[in-house]
Amino acid sequence: MIAALFRTGVTYLVLLVATPVIAGSVIVAGLLGFRNLPGSIFDLAPRVWARIVLAAAGTRVVVHGGEHRLGPQHIFVGNHVSWFDVFAMAAHLRWFKFVAKAELFRIPIFGRAMRYAGMIPIERTSQSRARASIDQAGVEIERGASVILFPEGTRGRSYALRPFKKGAFVLAVETEAPIVPVAIHGTIEIQRKGAVLIRPGRIDLHFLPPIDTAGWAYEDRNALADEARSRIAECLRREYGVTSPA
Repeated sequence: MIAALFRTGVTYLVLLVATPVIAGSVIVAGLLGFRNLPGSIFDLAPRVWARIVLAAAGTRVVVHGGEHRLGPQHIFVGNHVSWFDVFAMAAHLRWFKFVAKAELFRIPIFGRAMRYAGMIPIERTSQSRARASIDQAGVEIERGASVILFPEGTRGRSYALRPFKKGAFVLAVETEAPIVPVAIHGTIEIQRKGAVLIRPGRIDLHFLPPIDTAGWAYEDRNALADEARSRIAECLRREYGVTSPA
């Protein structure tokens, strides 16, 4: 408990200090008209921020199948049970754009920095606005970026997978970008949904073989979602004994 209290205090202190500094630098770069390109501050800042938070929390991220994350214009889809899923993914990918809930973009400074960095807000309660977010993600893929989505829609309370929403898979068939399923394990033990306490621990990121989406049609989006979900479920079952409902 003492270690958890210490890590919690350190992590929130680091967030309080590092977030406005890094977000502020992104905003300044945006105002000065810096180009949003690979290797730019818009690419580096999210990765540096995530690594600082992970270090403060005392976490160790182990990457499996790292070769599957290489290359541009991928759509990464992963299970989602903790904010540390976000930090782990951000720390170990390059030139990516998160599709994130719109509420985060309303946070002062942080939200504006997310917009300048090219992150994509999604209004989960509006189908038309969600469609606009998918279109924006498609533009980012055309520019060469990868996109990260959590198709369960929100954080869960166990590693068992919930149904996948179809937006990521509509995006895949429209852009023909390969889908990389990602199985994430260990983040519940670090900080579960609704918890304040942060415990040091290990996060495992399993980047699974890409799914080629060339030739898939809009009518195939459900089958594509099922394929990605089944691959993540099988990895969680094989590696950690997690059983997901069909």
